[in-house]
Amino acid sequence: MEAFEKLYEAALERKVSPKENSYTNYLLDKGVEKITKKVGEESTEVVIAAIKRDNAELVTELADLFYHLAVLMVNQGVAPRDVEAELTRRSEKEGNLKPERKPIEEL
Repeated sequence: MEAFEKLYEAALERKVSPKENSYTNYLLDKGVEKITKKVGEESTEVVIAAIKRDNAELVTELADLFYHLAVLMVNQGVAPRDVEAELTRRSEKEGNLKPERKPIEEL
């Protein structure tokens, strides 16, 4: 996703070269607790938009979520290539379904 990598690079640039009145710098300065709170909020807004079947709102909320995920990744030192490597590893697995768990009473 080229657009996500550009978003990540912009957030990384803000970390390296802070800019006054930058929302990205505000989040990075506040740290992981503030950033993850925003990720949670945006995730909830994505769910609500999907339930409402409002694709225009869903796209907007997904973009907000991607932005906050990029900031979280920069803050935590995780690069897009790290996530891509994990996704590649998973795509090479066969039988991705988890085995069905037996109810406790059957154990």
